[in-house]
Amino acid sequence: MKLKNLSIVGLFFAVAIICFSRWSYAKGKGSPSPDAENSATSAADNSGVTKTRATPFRGMIASVDDNAKTFTIAGKDTSRVLKITDKTILTKAGQPATMKDVVANEEVRGSYYKMPDGSMEAKFVKLGPLTEAEKADREARKAKRDEKKAAISPSASVSPSISPSS
Repeated sequence: MKLKNLSIVGLFFAVAIICFSRWSYAKGKGSPSPDAENSATSAADNSGVTKTRATPFRGMIASVDDNAKTFTIAGKDTSRVLKITDKTILTKAGQPATMKDVVANEEVRGSYYKMPDGSMEAKFVKLGPLTEAEKADREARKAKRDEKKAAISPSASVSPSISPSS
């Protein structure tokens, strides 16, 4: 009798553990909590742009449309049309610039956000060739990267040479 009661209690606990583990697993795989949904929507600003990393670009300006506030960069395979908004930071030679400073056949670099409708909105645009300060900064970053690579990469291992026996 005692053994029968003990096995019933053990069976009860085994069933409870299995049911609880399945319930918690199903709860974890379900739809995200309302807090997660709110944080995802709060990452988008009023214009519908989600806060993702901006994509860098550089090239020559092929054409400019002052009315639409866009400029085109011609690439090898495709061209990109970038829109300048009120949020876009425009600079030329390190100084603030305006849409009037954006002209065809000028070097340009910067970054843009890809919008849900497929358009590209410029985050920042630097007009003209690299300034001396930018060149120095680029060289410093390159030297730092090279130092990290040298510290990480293993030194050449010396393998024992096998001499032919005579």
